[in-house]
Amino acid sequence: MSDDETRIRDLITGWAEAVHRGDLDGVLADHTEDIVMFDVPPPHEGVRGIDAYRDTWPPFFEWQSQGASFEIDSLDVTAGTEVAYAHALLRCGTPKELAAQPTLRLRLTVGLRKEDGRWRIAHEHHSFPLD
Repeated sequence: MSDDETRIRDLITGWAEAVHRGDLDGVLADHTEDIVMFDVPPPHEGVRGIDAYRDTWPPFFEWQSQGASFEIDSLDVTAGTEVAYAHALLRCGTPKELAAQPTLRLRLTVGLRKEDGRWRIAHEHHSFPLD
């Protein structure tokens, strides 16, 4: 694994840990100003920009406060010199939801670009498989 891939793995792992803690500053820390996110809940056309991205998190944190988990199960990273992508599977659900569907995983795809020598998340896509 290259140094960049290790840095990106650490960045994404840190982001997921911040999500699990409900730490909004930590969630936002390594994102670009023009972030685009396609998420599970509406709006289905996605959100654009760091302010719109920020606004999506409080409702998720409220749901997560029921004891839900948000844990990376697997993570793969591919990095070039200026852009990279990663894909992951996460355990995301309340204890009741995960007991009912123990193999259910949230799918995450992340696009990154290097800005001023630092990796930043420019795109996120979250989805659950349709049954």
